[in-house]
Amino acid sequence: MTSERVLDSSPSLVPLFARSAAAIIPGSSRLPFLGGRGTEIPDLVLSLPSASVQRERLAAYDRVCGFSLADTLPPTYIHVLAFPLHLALMADSRFPFGAIGLVHVANEITQHRPVNVGETLSLRVSPSPLAPHPRGQQFSLRTEARVGEELVWVQLGTILRRRGSGSSEQSGGSASPPSTPAVPLAGNAELHATATWKLRGDLGRRYAAVSGDINPIHLHGLTGRLLGFPGAIAHGMWTKARCLAALEGRLPDSFTVTVSFRRPIVLPASVAFLEAPAPPDAGFEGLRFAVRDATPHLDGIVKFA
Repeated sequence: MTSERVLDSSPSLVPLFARSAAAIIPGSSRLPFLGGRGTEIPDLVLSLPSASVQRERLAAYDRVCGFSLADTLPPTYIHVLAFPLHLALMADSRFPFGAIGLVHVANEITQHRPVNVGETLSLRVSPSPLAPHPRGQQFSLRTEARVGEELVWVQLGTILRRRGSGSSEQSGGSASPPSTPAVPLAGNAELHATATWKLRGDLGRRYAAVSGDINPIHLHGLTGRLLGFPGAIAHGMWTKARCLAALEGRLPDSFTVTVSFRRPIVLPASVAFLEAPAPPDAGFEGLRFAVRDATPHLDGIVKFA
C-alpha cells in the first residue's frame, strides 16, 4: 500500500547528504536512521504543497547554466525545487541503499506550459521499483508539479546503482564510469557543432551552490576518484540545462525533452554542443542535440507538442 508523506517545508539538504554519506561506511546499514536497511524501493510518495521561487537563487542558477533572466522558469529549474524531496525519499530508512554513489543516467521533462516566477507550485515525488541494468540496478523518480489543480510539469529521472556502490558495501574507486545507451534519435540527418563550451574545474561546485546538489562526485577530483570516477564530474542536470539554454528562444510553450547521460564529463573539459532540426523521417517535429568531445556525453531530443 502506498504511503504518502506531506511536508510542511522543503527538507534541509545538508543533513540529508550527511546521512547519505554515512550510509557508505561499513556496518552503517544496521543504524535505524540510515538508508540501506530495506531490500526494495519503498512504496512511498513525498509531497510539498507549497513551493515558491527565490528570485536571487533563480538568477544565480540562470547565470551558471546560461539561461537569460525571464519572468518564466527555465524548463529544468523545477528539478532544483524538487531535489530535496528526491534526496529525502532516498534517505528514508526503508530505502535499500544510500544516495551517495548513485548515477543519474537519463532524464525526461515534459513542460505543459511555462511556469511564471511568482506562481506557487505543489510538488509530488514517487519512485518506481528496482529493475535490472547491465551495470547494476536502476529505478526512476517521477516528479509532478501543479499550479492549483493544473499539471504544468512532469519529470522522470532514471538512476543507476552500480554494482558494489551506493551502499555500505561500497567498493571504493575501482568502478569505471558508466556509459548508457543513447536516446533513440530517429532520422539520418547529421548533427552540427554550433558551440564549444570550456568547462572550468570548479563547475561542479558552482552548480552545487545554486542547485543544492552537493554530491561529492561533483565537488572535487579526490572525492570523485574515491567514488569510482577519474575525477570530479559535471552534474548531468547542469549539462541538460546548458543544452536547453543553448536552444532558448526556439522552444515552444509545450514540449518534452529527453536525454541520455552517456559518459560523465570529467572536469575541467572542453566539449562541443551539436544540434539539428528533427528530419522528416524522425516522426516528430522538434530538435536533436548532443554534447561530445572524443566520446559522447549526452544525447537528446526535444519533441514539440
